[in-house]
Amino acid sequence: MISCLVEGMSIRATVRVTGVPKNTIVKLVADVGQACADYQDATLRNLDSTRIECDEIWSFCYAKQKNAPDEFIGTPGYGDVWTWTAIDADSKLVPSWLVGERTSQDAYFFLGDLRSRLNNKIQLTTDGLNSYLAVVEPLFSPDGVDFAMLHKIYDSEGGTTPERKYSPAECTGVDAKVITGKPNLALISTSYVERQNLTMRMGMRGFTRLTNAFSKKIENHAHAVSLHFMHYNFARLHQTLSKKFGTPTTPAMAAGKSDHVWSTWEIAELIA
Repeated sequence: MISCLVEGMSIRATVRVTGVPKNTIVKLVADVGQACADYQDATLRNLDSTRIECDEIWSFCYAKQKNAPDEFIGTPGYGDVWTWTAIDADSKLVPSWLVGERTSQDAYFFLGDLRSRLNNKIQLTTDGLNSYLAVVEPLFSPDGVDFAMLHKIYDSEGGTTPERKYSPAECTGVDAKVITGKPNLALISTSYVERQNLTMRMGMRGFTRLTNAFSKKIENHAHAVSLHFMHYNFARLHQTLSKKFGTPTTPAMAAGKSDHVWSTWEIAELIA
C-alpha cells in the first residue's frame, strides 16, 4: 500500500490494486504519516548544509477556493493550501516543510523550523515572495545568512491560447537580488527546489494538476506530504547522487543521516 501511495497513486486506485478497504488505507496514511513526521523531525537536525533553496507549491483541500462553501471561506484547510519546502542544493535533502497558507506567519514558522536544524551559516535563495523579506533577517540575523531572491520573468503573450492553458509560460529572464550578506552570485538559484515541486506533483496524487484528486481533510493532506518526504529522503534513489558516490544513494545518505537505502517495509515499521 505504501509503495502504491508514494508512486503517485490515489487512495481509490490503491484500493483497486491491493483489494484493501479504503478506510484501512486512510488510517494507514494517517498513522504512517504521523510516524514519518515525528521521525524526520527528530532525525533531520544538526545538518551541515551550506546552500538552501526555498519555494511554495499550491494545492487545495475539500474544494477549490472558488467553490468553497461560504461557511468555510477563510478557514484554514478549505480551499487553497500551500506547502513550503526547503531543499539542500548539495545533498538534495528536504529538511523542512510546512503545509499551511501563503502568509508571513507561516513563512516565519517554516523558516524558524529550518533554522533550528542547521549548524552552519547558509546561502539562502527564495522566489520573490515578499513574506520572506520580513522574516529571514530576524530569524537568521544579518551575520547568519547570505540571502538572495530570484524573480523569474515570464512571457505574457499567448496566455489565452489552448497550449498555454496546459503548459507554463515561457521564462524570458531572471532578476536576482541580493538582500542580506554576500551570496555567491553564481549559486543564486531555485532550480533544485522547483524540480522538487515536480517530484511532489508526480509522487502525490493530491498534487496532480487538472484532476479531481484532492484530500477532503487538511490532516490527511499533511500526512501524505510527510510520507512523501520520508520516502524521498530515505528510500528513493537519487540518480545524480548515486553517480557522484558510485553507489545507490538517497538524500539522507548524502546528508549523513542514514547508512542505507530504506525499504517501504522499514517505513511501515515506524508505526510500531
